[in-house]
Amino acid sequence: MLNEALLFLLDVLLQPFAALLLLRFHLQWLRAPMRNPLGEFIMALTNFLVLRLRRFIPAVRGFDTATLLLAFAAEAAYLAAVLWAQGFPFTAFPLPGLLAWSAVKLLRISVYLLMGALFVQAILSWVNPHSPMAGLLSVVTHPFLAPLRRRIPPIGNIDLTVLLLFIVCQLALIVPLGWLENLAIRSL
Repeated sequence: MLNEALLFLLDVLLQPFAALLLLRFHLQWLRAPMRNPLGEFIMALTNFLVLRLRRFIPAVRGFDTATLLLAFAAEAAYLAAVLWAQGFPFTAFPLPGLLAWSAVKLLRISVYLLMGALFVQAILSWVNPHSPMAGLLSVVTHPFLAPLRRRIPPIGNIDLTVLLLFIVCQLALIVPLGWLENLAIRSL
């Protein structure tokens, strides 16, 4: 019963924090405007760690490596705690497998973040296309939708590239990322 409570707390606190850090990294990588409700929320929740770590870890080629390393560390801590709570026999700490699994999980979370942005953007385009979030979502999804839009024209004034990218994301989660995650789990 305590293990279930611990797993619940890990799923509710640590996993979303890793996703927020990863979202912050992606938003900065894509040069998304952070002067919006979501950007300010993310900055308020993550600044206490990111700003301290940036003193020691500089950006590399314009990438916010401090935020990415924090997301990686949070995901690795989450996975190690989940393994421990599930009674994993730690005869020798499986560091290479845990690091590989953390990297694959961050890739998986990145695809889920893109899918979430696509979904919210599609809903907002019907309900409120001029909301404050529309610009942010456009910046996030445009690099992925632009190559598809160049090849696939709208059919009857309906843009099907969002649906196609959603399908590609699902396939990426199932085939290559599923295969990589199985490899990482087997190396534990």
